[in-house]
Amino acid sequence: MDHLFNHPGILIGFSITIIIMLLLDLGILNKKSHEITNKEALTWSVIWISLAMIFSLVIYFAIDKPAGTIDNFSRFQAAYWIEKALSVDNLFVFILVFRFFKIPKQHQHRILFWGVLGAIVFRAIFIFAGVEIIKHTYVDAPFLGLDAEGAVRQINVVLTVFGVFLIFAGIKSWGSHDDGEENKDMSKNIAVRIVYKLFKVSNQMNGGKFFTIQNGIKMATPLFAALIVIELTDLVFAVDSIPAIFAIAPDDPFILYTSNIFAILGLRTLYFLLANSMDLFNKLHYGLAVILGFIGVKMLIMPFYHMDSTHSLMFIGSVLLISVTASIISNKKHKAIQ
Repeated sequence: MDHLFNHPGILIGFSITIIIMLLLDLGILNKKSHEITNKEALTWSVIWISLAMIFSLVIYFAIDKPAGTIDNFSRFQAAYWIEKALSVDNLFVFILVFRFFKIPKQHQHRILFWGVLGAIVFRAIFIFAGVEIIKHTYVDAPFLGLDAEGAVRQINVVLTVFGVFLIFAGIKSWGSHDDGEENKDMSKNIAVRIVYKLFKVSNQMNGGKFFTIQNGIKMATPLFAALIVIELTDLVFAVDSIPAIFAIAPDDPFILYTSNIFAILGLRTLYFLLANSMDLFNKLHYGLAVILGFIGVKMLIMPFYHMDSTHSLMFIGSVLLISVTASIISNKKHKAIQ
């Protein structure tokens, strides 16, 4: 299979696009802190999703079409929508973090911007290191018999562990919202406790600054504390999301990384849409549970059966469509009762 890393021109174009969009975002359009409106958030959400779709078409026409396949296109799309869907749960945590630290809406975009920059670095480390580890953890499994070509079947230790982990994560996700996210006590959150242990945190803001001086003592502002908590939360979140996309393209880190970056770069604008309606996707966690379980099973049966990436994409897309539709119907019924 022709991989994305064999096409440096596409990767250079990807890098240039991301750098230009980030500079445009922070340096021009959001140079001055302001509250992000729903209209602005929706516009930027459409822009980021459109860029991801355009990039996937570039992959199709430059790589897949000449080879007569749609494998790389399907793998990018599947990894992108998995990351996008799983990220929604993380956004609910961001809402709670901002509420806990009482971060004004006009400063929330700045925190999310720097949080995304941190995520770009950490995702690169996780993905490229993970793919390399996976390459070296295949072992012969003669107890599984021979494959269709008469060779001894192999299992991958890392992917097998990930598969089991994702099945349990799916089960946990199914019932994770029973008590309502909005009722969680963030003071008991491990990331919050770490921040208060490592830094002296002021109760007062200092405009849009991360640090302030009080009584001659340099202290972190709630803005900085919220940023660190969000960075730590994203690291924990990556433990779920990164293994999930390894099932899609375990041998092509560039497909995984580019799809991942496009997904998380669109999260900031999606956050501002969700912040005004936490119940907008109140049934999505059921869909995420099914997707996590599906990917976990897919990993476990890899030694026996390889599921085509197009079929995986169709399944994931169908589950997301059903769960979002169920959320919309549920919201309408709830409003009708009120």
